[in-house]
Amino acid sequence: MHIVQFHHVRLPVPKYGGAERIVVWLCQGLIELGHQVTLLAPKGSHVAGVRVVEVSPEDVLTPQFELRRYVSEPVDLMHFHCTLRHPPAGVPSVWTLHGNLSGGQRADDRTICVSQDHARRHGTDAFVRNGVRLDEYEFRVQKDDYDLFLARLHSVKGWQVAIAAAKRCRVRLVLAGGWRPSLSRFVKFVGKVGGTRKRDLLAGARCLWMPVRWEDPCPVNVLEALASGTPIIGSPRGSLPELVSAETGGLGTTLDELVELRRRLAGWDPHACRAHAERHFSHLVMTQEYLRMYRGLLETGRLPPGRSAPRVAATGGTVSGPARHTST
Repeated sequence: MHIVQFHHVRLPVPKYGGAERIVVWLCQGLIELGHQVTLLAPKGSHVAGVRVVEVSPEDVLTPQFELRRYVSEPVDLMHFHCTLRHPPAGVPSVWTLHGNLSGGQRADDRTICVSQDHARRHGTDAFVRNGVRLDEYEFRVQKDDYDLFLARLHSVKGWQVAIAAAKRCRVRLVLAGGWRPSLSRFVKFVGKVGGTRKRDLLAGARCLWMPVRWEDPCPVNVLEALASGTPIIGSPRGSLPELVSAETGGLGTTLDELVELRRRLAGWDPHACRAHAERHFSHLVMTQEYLRMYRGLLETGRLPPGRSAPRVAATGGTVSGPARHTST
């Protein structure tokens, strides 16, 4: 198939940007699986191995948008990574909802959500969970002397809860994200991180704190931590119960519950975290599930339901169900 991807933000992003990383990995995954990809993105975008056509986002998002002005070859489907208000004429199209709609809005019949919980809350059953390029992350069994919080420093992400728990447990916490808060001696603030610094922090952390206070659609940092062999301590909000298994972390509602989970840290094996990411949250698992969405739309005129536990089969296809444990 020839799939056109569109994102309104320049790619790749140097530091924070979960949705932007998903677009890059999806484009690369489609090419790895033998499909043709054209990425429409703002000026200055460059993705290794992907044909990029620079566009003005405002031009693509208008009712007058004509795809043939930018892509001369036949196109099977166009995939938007922002709200799709004006579908291009003559080309089937879908869009991924990477955040939450406000005011009780429901997804339309072109919308792909990023977790089962995300889809349910938006009145649809079409979803594909995010996946990460495992080869971009360092798997490490031996951890350093710190816990990690890596996300926007917004109240809904629960960074204050992570700090309170670190103080209660008397452990070092590295706080990585935008905006600088007032801290204590238990917390080290490192600001926004990317590249090698981010990879090292994820690999070296004893755990990743994600005590979110909102319905998080499918946080990429959780998948990045699992790929690095780092267990998760979070809250049972949004998609987290779908992402964190009993072998890869724990979820608690109160500060006391989170502190108690931290005391059980030695029971979570880094190998189990990495294996969980390999089975369910690689960029190829994600890509194959998007291909299933594309084919379903082209063949039946509607998006198929998402699957609770897809994984890559040895033959290169995608299957559902439990997987045999593997070690890294």
